[in-house]
Amino acid sequence: MIRPQLTADGLALRLVDDRPDVLLDELAAAYARDPETVAALLAAHADAVEAADDAQCSPCATDYGRAMRAAEADGTRDALLGELPPPAVLDHVIDPAEAFALADELTARAARAHLANQEHHA
Repeated sequence: MIRPQLTADGLALRLVDDRPDVLLDELAAAYARDPETVAALLAAHADAVEAADDAQCSPCATDYGRAMRAAEADGTRDALLGELPPPAVLDHVIDPAEAFALADELTARAARAHLANQEHHA
């Protein structure tokens, strides 16, 4: 499943890959190499995620506050991913033109599949 998200700066699209086994393996290896740094990054990310979740659920939170908490969580996630080796970084960042091209390709493929399915059922 492709889960597109905007980057923290809003200038690119992040496509997240859902393969937690590889990410967990690399996170464990990164922790073994530098436990203090990785632990500090994990703790900061946990705090940012909790603050973002609280802001999403709070009836008193403003849209600006929710956006700021989400951006902080994106920032700590990016810092944590920066400690992992490149093969472990499972999300790909693409610029707006690439995002439009991908959307066009996915739409065309979906349309072909839908038409083929209709012909099969007709």
